Amino acid sequence: MEKLFVYGTLKDPVIRRKAVGRAFSGAPDSLKGWRKTEFFVDGEDYPVIVPDEDGIVDGLIFEVTPAELKTLDDYEEEYKRIEVVLKSGARAWAYVRK
Repeated sequence: MEKLFVYGTLKDPVIRRKAVGRAFSGAPDSLKGWRKTEFFVDGEDYPVIVPDEDGIVDGLIFEVTPAELKTLDDYEEEYKRIEVVLKSGARAWAYVRK
C-alpha cells in the first residue's frame, strides 16, 4: 500500500469514489513548510500547495494501492506527485502543480 496526503478536492469522498472507484477513509495530518493556494484552468480554480517555510497545510492521509495511485496520477493531470514528510512523521505522496 502507498500513503497519499490530500488537501483539496480529493478530501471529498464523492470525488475519491469517482476518481478511484471505491470509498476509503483517511486520518487527519498536516504538511509543514507548504501553504495552500489556487491556480486557474479553463476558468476553474483548483487548490495547489506551494513551498512556504512558515506555512502548514491541513489534510488527510490515505492508504491506496499502487494501481489506485496510478489512476489518481491520471486523474490529477495538472499535477505531479512528490514525496513529503508529514507532521506525524509519515512519508506520503502529495500532488503539486507541474
